[in-house]
Amino acid sequence: MLVRRSQTTRRDTILAYVRLTKPRIIELLLVTTVPVMILAEGGWPSSGLVIATVAGGTLSAGGANVLNNVCDRDIDSIMHRTAERPLVTQEITVRSAVVFGVTLGIAGHLLLTLAVGQLAAFLATGSLLFYVFAYTLVLKRRTAQNIVIGGAAGAVPVLVGWAAVTGSLSFEALVLFAVVCLWTPPHFWALAIQFRDDYREASVPMLPVVAGVPATIRQIRIYAFLTAPAPLLLGFGSVVGPIFIVLAAALGIWLVVRVVQISEDRAMSFFRDSISYLSLLFAAVAVEGFFNLPN
Repeated sequence: MLVRRSQTTRRDTILAYVRLTKPRIIELLLVTTVPVMILAEGGWPSSGLVIATVAGGTLSAGGANVLNNVCDRDIDSIMHRTAERPLVTQEITVRSAVVFGVTLGIAGHLLLTLAVGQLAAFLATGSLLFYVFAYTLVLKRRTAQNIVIGGAAGAVPVLVGWAAVTGSLSFEALVLFAVVCLWTPPHFWALAIQFRDDYREASVPMLPVVAGVPATIRQIRIYAFLTAPAPLLLGFGSVVGPIFIVLAAALGIWLVVRVVQISEDRAMSFFRDSISYLSLLFAAVAVEGFFNLPN
């Protein structure tokens, strides 16, 4: 019985460390990385390069999320949605979490530097630092526009994927970066509407708390209306053709239809729809990369 209890404890501790990295957020980030690599290559890149880029990006994003947990532990202890996070429940000590987060960040930077390239490593680590210091410690606690600015950190994997293949950035990479930046506020604000009481109790100035739900819905619509046509700007470049333009236009129309229908009661429905939109859009990016049909 003692051995079994010890094994369960170790397993629970490992799972707690994994939860600190916020795997579901990392999955969403990586949804954008690999398709961009395919587009940049005009087909499937080296499998070794893809694995190294995904692994390095996972380590960097995981490190950022762990350190975000460290910085937000006071807020997390107040909000019902986050009250079971490992630092709140003291499954993991603050010191251990800091060491873990920093180690992941360093490991991600080294892996990307050695196996992918210096630009990709610089972008990933820069995103980590921006997310922890600019967004988590400053913007999140001081302005209702926190996610508008801080959301750029979540768009950096697009740039990492392009830089991994080409060693540089381009018009196409910047357009896709802008798409994710525009997509992030309506996506996150829909979630914030659902959990606005939590944010209010924790004194976090999320837009639904500061401006109210009707004003937030108006902002969600504005940003969704801007997001929908933004991918079509890739048509002015040289790496996409009619397949992508048609798919992106159809997805944009669908996003507009769904955001027009948003209400306080349908906020979580739009939140899920926004995830589907981004996933399908970058699936279209991958399709275009494989077919590689220029205008």
